[in-house]
Amino acid sequence: MKIGFIGAGAVAQSIARSAIQAGHEVVLSARRGPQVLREIVAELGPKATAGTVQEVARLELVMLAVPWPQVPSALEGLPDWAGRILVDTTNPFTQYEPELVLADLGNTGASEIVAAHAPGARVVKAFNAIRMEYYDKGPKYHGGKRVIFVSSDDKDAKVVVTGLVEEFGYAPVDLGGLVSGGRMQQAGGPIAGRDWVLGS
Repeated sequence: MKIGFIGAGAVAQSIARSAIQAGHEVVLSARRGPQVLREIVAELGPKATAGTVQEVARLELVMLAVPWPQVPSALEGLPDWAGRILVDTTNPFTQYEPELVLADLGNTGASEIVAAHAPGARVVKAFNAIRMEYYDKGPKYHGGKRVIFVSSDDKDAKVVVTGLVEEFGYAPVDLGGLVSGGRMQQAGGPIAGRDWVLGS
């Protein structure tokens, strides 16, 4: 599978490494254009390339991995998703330094907002509840596997992403739909940010 990434920061690079190790190709993108990603792509190796955001958005499975304030502009002006899968890896932080500050989303979940900006996409929430410092230590931990939570209203899309999580070596845990599951796993939710491990 060729997996697209809207964003090319630490989260995108970590997930891209897992995808490459599992035998997939990855295409990273940034709003400033593919030319700014040469060093990152070279570091990831021959299965990685850079493209425009518009090119990436046409792939069958795309990871959204940008800071929360950039979500609207990252998804703006893209063609209708026409049923393609958009994996929302974001967390609703309005500020990262000197401390993390959560956005006030009212009574709406972050992935519901993402879905509103991506008409036609089958949105799956995943890879966001685990801190990258834990993710980057690898899937195995004391005889168990680190957990990646997965939420979506689309069963088939969820199956695809759950399969990817398994290929990457992590343990997928299905939290249900975007409203209930997505809110549980987003930053500020009851299960976010911890190093969850599923025993063997």
